Amino acid sequence: MGVSGFIKGFSFLRRTKPRARFHPYAYIQWRNFSDSRILNRNDSLLPVLIVGAGPVGLVLSILLNKFGIKCTVLEKNKIFSKHPQAHFINNRTMEVFRKLDGLAEEIQRSQPPVDLWRKFIYCTSLTGSILGSVDHMHPKDFEKVVSPISVAHFSQYKLTRILVKMLENLGLGIHSLEGPEGLHPEPLRGREILMGHECVSIDTTDECVTATVSFSKEGKLLTRKIQSKILIGADGAGSTVRKLVGIQLKGEKDLQKLVSVHFWSKELGQYLLNKRPGMLFFIFNTEAIGVLVAHDLTQGEFVLQIPFYPPQQNLEDFSPEICKKLILKMVGQELSDIDVIDIKPWVMHAEVAERFVCGNNQIMLCGDAAHRFPPAGGFGMNTGIQDAHNLAWKIASLLKGVAPSSILATYETERKPIALFNTALSVQNFRAAMAVPATLGLDPTVANSVHQVINKGVGSILPSGMQKVILDGIFSIGRSQLSGLILNENNPLGSSRLAKLRHIFEEGKSLQLQFPAEDLGFRYPEGALVPDSKDVASAPELPTGRRRDYVPCADPGSRLPHMNVRVLSNFPSEETISTHDLVSVDKVEFLLIIAPVEESYNLAQAAFKVAEEYKVSTKVCVLWPADTVTGFQRGSKAKLAPWKNYSDIIEDSSHNQYRKQYLEWLKTPRTWNTGQFYCFMHNKILEFDFESLT
Repeated sequence: MGVSGFIKGFSFLRRTKPRARFHPYAYIQWRNFSDSRILNRNDSLLPVLIVGAGPVGLVLSILLNKFGIKCTVLEKNKIFSKHPQAHFINNRTMEVFRKLDGLAEEIQRSQPPVDLWRKFIYCTSLTGSILGSVDHMHPKDFEKVVSPISVAHFSQYKLTRILVKMLENLGLGIHSLEGPEGLHPEPLRGREILMGHECVSIDTTDECVTATVSFSKEGKLLTRKIQSKILIGADGAGSTVRKLVGIQLKGEKDLQKLVSVHFWSKELGQYLLNKRPGMLFFIFNTEAIGVLVAHDLTQGEFVLQIPFYPPQQNLEDFSPEICKKLILKMVGQELSDIDVIDIKPWVMHAEVAERFVCGNNQIMLCGDAAHRFPPAGGFGMNTGIQDAHNLAWKIASLLKGVAPSSILATYETERKPIALFNTALSVQNFRAAMAVPATLGLDPTVANSVHQVINKGVGSILPSGMQKVILDGIFSIGRSQLSGLILNENNPLGSSRLAKLRHIFEEGKSLQLQFPAEDLGFRYPEGALVPDSKDVASAPELPTGRRRDYVPCADPGSRLPHMNVRVLSNFPSEETISTHDLVSVDKVEFLLIIAPVEESYNLAQAAFKVAEEYKVSTKVCVLWPADTVTGFQRGSKAKLAPWKNYSDIIEDSSHNQYRKQYLEWLKTPRTWNTGQFYCFMHNKILEFDFESLT
């Protein structure tokens, strides 16, 4: 039964060995689904327990609910955070959001206008001289040629608020333990978010995962045990789940320590909105250095990131009053309405978990629990949400009884290489960001070396107060490089530095915002797809730290390229949609896109027969080239009878003006004439290519 039989059912069609064979799940014995039955025979168990109610855990919960899989979400905090945190949503994540009941559209309606956040600005103060600026939005970013939707700038806590509302609309309740049910909690229905619940231990057997969960009620610390078939650790960079199961992180620790200051000032927002709108402001002057993130200029919401050097500095050095003074030093003029909301220290790491899956494929790490990136490029939340997208359909395949638990092992096989690649790219982007202060005479590596000498070298024998004085003095001398006496065109040293700075900006060697080639062009060379032994996948290009254009690809394991098509059959009107809209989001279903030729129709007939035999949902789309169809040809109905789960679609040439650049794989004679078809599951390409069907 299941997907394996569906694939094997095509064997009778082969007259030559296929170029790539599809095998949905690696390392699986296909004679039976005994491990799947173990997980599914106990209906009293909670199907999925998700630890962590951040964006990754919430998106995973939504995806599972849409598949009809019950889940409960635990969150150790009693309320959702209102700290803005992540804010850039890349193309691929927005594509995932397009499939979630209008989420992407709501984000687009609610975010600030793009002209208010498209630039990074480098300046001596927010009202002072501009050292340079970089516009990160290109005209083609708005043309929806390679993707049906654009990137977005939307604060994480606002996204969380929408996700929670979506889950409530799906029937999930939020329980804060303020009601009488707290002391004697009711059995879980798989339809709840439990706030103030912390996972404190995890035990596994062949049949289930048992999580011991602590919570407080009326001053008492209570515990309860929750048994589930699958447990997901989506509990952030300091993941308790990761620590409890003994998974280590590997990579670079302590790249930088910072203090994050969340504040509001409509006065500052209006000034920047009118004078110099941007997303990030890099501020360098003799009194203060920092990076200001403008989350919403219209509302006046900001986060200021300030370098932090403990133990010589501590949080007492960043009280609300001191932070206000630092803000004013970076603004360069008085403000009357600064309201400091929150002050948090944090440490920048670049690490990836040694394993993403453990415990007999019953426990998985997702999002920041599995990988911690520098924020440069916004890879953290985006990679995590794409982890959830990859994982959700695999969990559904298992729990719906069409795949064994080994399917979950392919989650790590596919997603860990992406995490490692994005780690390297984010570190490169972080290094690029550091090139700007280094050019101005403020090399961050020197500052870190000085700090290390004071901490661990000869400075460590000095009293702490003297260490602080020395550190502050050295940093003050360093900031003097930013004096107007030095940093001007009339000073040979300053002129040279400013010329080098302009070169960095012009050559795209500063901090970048968008990475289309990596965002949309990632590929899974192995995992749910096992390529033929002769089909050697080329190694991905090494990250450069610079923006590169996405080149659409139809190799197995790639993202389904976007193109606009018009649906001609089974619809009252010829609706124009993206190819992404052909892929189901609420059931595990294979989508076959075929050419309107005899061999392809025969192949589709075989696919339907095998799918029926093995109870695997399958849909066929017959793609007609725009230049070969006059009106609507109804040949597919006769060719595919008695099967009805199909659609005729046609290229919408009026909206695909650049299709020759990225659709040669679909337009070549070989594609149309050899019986090749493409199978898509949740926007991942799985390919069959039968060379000789005549």
